[in-house]
Amino acid sequence: MALIEKWEVENQAFWEETGSAIAWRTLAITTLCLLLSFSTWFVMSAVVVRLPQIGFSFTKMQFFWLAAMPGLAGGTLRIVHMFLVPIYGTRRVVAWATLIKLLPCLGLGLAVMDPSTPFWVFIVLALLTGFGGGDFSSFMPSTSLFFPKRLQGTALGIQAGIGNFGVSLAQFVTPWIITVASLAVVTGSSQTFTKGAVSKPVWLQNAVFWYIPFLIIMAVAAGLWLKSVPVKTSFRDQLDIFKEKHTWLMTVLYMMTFGSFSGFSAAFPLMINTIYGVFPGAPDALKYAFYGPLIGSLVRVIGGPLSDKSERAGSMITAISAGGLIVCGIAVIPYLNPASLDQFPGFVKLMLAIFFFAGIGNASTFRQIPVIFSANPRQGAGVLGWTAAVAAYGPFIFATLIGASISNLHSAKYFFFGAIAFYALSFAINYWYYLRPGAERPC
Repeated sequence: MALIEKWEVENQAFWEETGSAIAWRTLAITTLCLLLSFSTWFVMSAVVVRLPQIGFSFTKMQFFWLAAMPGLAGGTLRIVHMFLVPIYGTRRVVAWATLIKLLPCLGLGLAVMDPSTPFWVFIVLALLTGFGGGDFSSFMPSTSLFFPKRLQGTALGIQAGIGNFGVSLAQFVTPWIITVASLAVVTGSSQTFTKGAVSKPVWLQNAVFWYIPFLIIMAVAAGLWLKSVPVKTSFRDQLDIFKEKHTWLMTVLYMMTFGSFSGFSAAFPLMINTIYGVFPGAPDALKYAFYGPLIGSLVRVIGGPLSDKSERAGSMITAISAGGLIVCGIAVIPYLNPASLDQFPGFVKLMLAIFFFAGIGNASTFRQIPVIFSANPRQGAGVLGWTAAVAAYGPFIFATLIGASISNLHSAKYFFFGAIAFYALSFAINYWYYLRPGAERPC
């Protein structure tokens, strides 16, 4: 049966006899699906840095728009996804959400093969990659329903952390797989890559076509082996989360953490190209950019279990996250208008530190939410979905504002001034409501 009739994960006997096996199997399948979701969501950030090198002559700001559009679509689709699991169940939502990502993968692969493809077509395809961004707000709340409260930090940290690896996967695999000529038998003809005096054939369509078989396999696996817990709630009933003050406060905190992680993941390759690409011997953005999401994803996996250690562990780690983002944001400013390529290593190190602090905050904030809403797990799941939806606008907000700052004000430092102020506000909210002695909701 697709629907589980009895689900009592806080009952230790039920958990050991029945619930544990189902929960961990569900976590394994949905996590692999989420890995593919993040990869296809961020694949445009890897593809866009190669477009000018194979003949696409868009403007600097247009390239930032292409990196931004997946975030706009992903955030909007997350708002839809947050309501789906209580209505349609885990099995249907995960299976269909995985299958539908075939559309942007097929479309983008065909588009890059023709250098006359207009900008508006890429905008549409970038929006379609947002299908991968939307999944988080149904997959993660679903997972929170399958696990007892004492394991939610661990389960959510594992799922989100491994899912976030998809960003690094897209940026790491792309430079290699587009050079694999043997795939041309099934993916089509090559393009000519030109950078300085270097000219060679590449198959940029490989960057997206290789996901297709894995998407099909995981959609089938979800349809066959996932089940749905008995939580049936109407759309109207789920709106009660918006009456809760802590829904909005945690939205701010998750925008600080995941908004930064996803936003810089989308913008980092283009920042390297635009800030340091003007120097002779400029670095290849994709050789460095994937390290940021990789670090953020690793510490998210680690941060989940750490957030389960004590009552206030979540808010303490969130405070460390905010403090680290403030310090690193200030420290990176001198590297945003470099005098030479010698400053590039310092720039990369500070950006990787930003990913580190955003990553640990991703884990801790998602631990805080189930604790804050422990009296109503359904509401907690809904708030997980909502906060994730808003924070998914990170790629859109960060890429467009960084692009505008560079294009119009000739430096990304003006974006960082605003980001630092936002991080300081987030630190204050977390301390006052969740961390200080006598806090309203210690977590």
